[in-house]
Amino acid sequence: RDQVSQIITYGSMAAKAVVRDCGRVLGSGYGFVDSIAKLVPMTLGITLQDALKEEPQLKQRYDEEEDTRAILDLAMSLEGLKRNAGKHAGGVVIAPSPLTDFTPLFCEAGGGSMVTQFDKDDVETIGLVKFDFLGLRTLTIIDWALKTINAARIDAGDEPIDLEKLPMDDPAAFKLLQSCRTTAVFQLESRGMKDLIRKLVPDSFDEIVALVALFRPGPLESGMVGDYIDRKHGRSVVRYPHPALEHILKPTYGVILYQEQVMQIARELAGYTLGSADILRRAMGKKKPAEMAKQRIIFVEGAMERGVDEDLANLIFDQMETFAGYGFNKSHSAAYALIAYQTAWLKAHYQSEFMAAVLSSDMDTTDKVDEFIHECRELGLEVLPPDINSSRHAFRAVDDRTVRYGLGALKGVGHAAIDMIEKERDANGPFSDLSDFCNRIDHHKVNKRAMDVLVRSGALDKLDPDGNRARMSNELPEAIHAAEQYQRDKESGQVDMFGSFAESSAPHITDHQVVRPWTRLQELQAEKDTLGLYLTGHPVELQAEDLSRFTTCTLARVGDRMPAESRGRRSGTPMVLAGMVRTIRRRGNRGGFIALEDHSGRIEASLFDDAWTLYAELLNKDEILVLEGRVASDDFSGGYRMTVQKVMPLSDAKARFAKGVQISLRGPDETLCSALQSTFVPYRDGSGKIWLNYSNARARARLELGDEWNVKACEELVAALSELEMVSDARLVY
Repeated sequence: RDQVSQIITYGSMAAKAVVRDCGRVLGSGYGFVDSIAKLVPMTLGITLQDALKEEPQLKQRYDEEEDTRAILDLAMSLEGLKRNAGKHAGGVVIAPSPLTDFTPLFCEAGGGSMVTQFDKDDVETIGLVKFDFLGLRTLTIIDWALKTINAARIDAGDEPIDLEKLPMDDPAAFKLLQSCRTTAVFQLESRGMKDLIRKLVPDSFDEIVALVALFRPGPLESGMVGDYIDRKHGRSVVRYPHPALEHILKPTYGVILYQEQVMQIARELAGYTLGSADILRRAMGKKKPAEMAKQRIIFVEGAMERGVDEDLANLIFDQMETFAGYGFNKSHSAAYALIAYQTAWLKAHYQSEFMAAVLSSDMDTTDKVDEFIHECRELGLEVLPPDINSSRHAFRAVDDRTVRYGLGALKGVGHAAIDMIEKERDANGPFSDLSDFCNRIDHHKVNKRAMDVLVRSGALDKLDPDGNRARMSNELPEAIHAAEQYQRDKESGQVDMFGSFAESSAPHITDHQVVRPWTRLQELQAEKDTLGLYLTGHPVELQAEDLSRFTTCTLARVGDRMPAESRGRRSGTPMVLAGMVRTIRRRGNRGGFIALEDHSGRIEASLFDDAWTLYAELLNKDEILVLEGRVASDDFSGGYRMTVQKVMPLSDAKARFAKGVQISLRGPDETLCSALQSTFVPYRDGSGKIWLNYSNARARARLELGDEWNVKACEELVAALSELEMVSDARLVY
């Protein structure tokens, strides 16, 4: 116990953090401080001095606002200081004798465990070995998926799947990789990695190993990745520094990609032992000049003894030194590549089981759940809504094409509550109605708030004859009160007048209230509040009829509307698209990106400097916007990207594209003209036409009013007209 501990980390007061700390200590409001911190660009390692140079708005506020200047001046004086001590995520040090022989120790607040006071670099400097123990969520995902798959296979009389026996050249797995459908595939799911996969087109396990090694800042910035890809596809000639190295470098097309290759070259060309080759590898990785000079002499002399020209030996050493700085440990890369291949294989062959496991592993993170549900839809899988009689805590595969939503992903329903519900349902059968549910659950574990969440999420829809969430929400307090009284009586042993306490005496609501159902928008908003996302529909879908009149297409059909000859052009195709803002990302002081979604799909839109400055105030999460711009292929995602030229709120877009207003009348009378005139007064500054529709048992008429009646056609006018008693319907015409 006294020879093993984890390792300390030191958190420093970086640019954004120090601004927030200083603002808090100076007593400034959170919103004010947050507005300053958000102006600091998201560049890794940026200082406040650099931020003032890069972000004009931050510099302007510093010059013009005394409170901002006070916070930033104090922050710049403290920037870089150590702020707090933490614990390395996976680093463990194991010493040959008590750790206090080597390093001072530090006890975490609360006395949880001891950590070294030396950080990871200093621990290695004093001669101790740092081990990294990694806990991978992906291993849990694989385990969950396999248990589901194998249970079904055993029931069907098939052999269970053994991952150790997977064919490493499965066509379906490589087809999935090459199509860049790698969301949730270990190590291969980022945008940048998808772009690399698209360029490399991996067709063997060795190339998955290479992908993991190549996708790091060093190789990407050095041009090494481009050389590897060009050589693989025959666009560049594969060259070897020396014929004796061909068998070492042939698998990587002559590129020194792995640290093990450096060691092999040293052994093959200069006679190094395994131990001395490892010392060379470490020296090259650490870039220690004195050690490198010493190693150069050893390498060149050893190579010359084996007949290699001195100049060529020096050239090879230079190449090794260059590549070794970017070289990756192949054994580590291969281990990760194996897990990547296994997840790709599972996703290719058992999509619903795999995606159910993936969703379950991240169900506490709403953004991840949203992303993975979107991926399910892209794969053609249906995600069924939560259901109190079918759902379990985790997401589960119903069949090959269907996943059932997990109750554990609901906001406000705890694990203990779900566990109790599952046990009661498994023991005594499904719940029949709202009263039955309330009577059978433990109200100490499933409280009123949790039950309200279950109603609003739609999990109890099947307990109402019409799935009327509004009625269940209204009846819930009465049902809970009656059930609690029933349970108290049952616990106290109270009996009815016949001396029995039959289950039939449990209270039931039989006289259901007449309650107007929630509108579809209210239902969707309740889903968003309880699930964190829109599952059974989307607010944009409710606007689909109007949007179809003036947008180019839905987001899923963008590719269909692009002329074939323009798909590869960077200039793109002009389009008008609409959707809800899902995420917003700044790009330093050069504009930013928004992710737009509708009921059919998603697209990323770029706003450069001028467009961002002009429309930044309109870019709010969950806002429905209409964008004008040019759409081109997106190399990163494999889909499409819009470069935005104009942004409009939905109401403004409707007003812009509407030709007028159509009014359907119940029965005109002598007050019609005056009522319309007074309603039109605030909207006179427009050119929209007015059409009147009227019908009775004998006749039907449609009148177009003259230009003197023209109005600004907008939703506000439609709403005002709908309030008139004589108007049965009013709508915009496009």
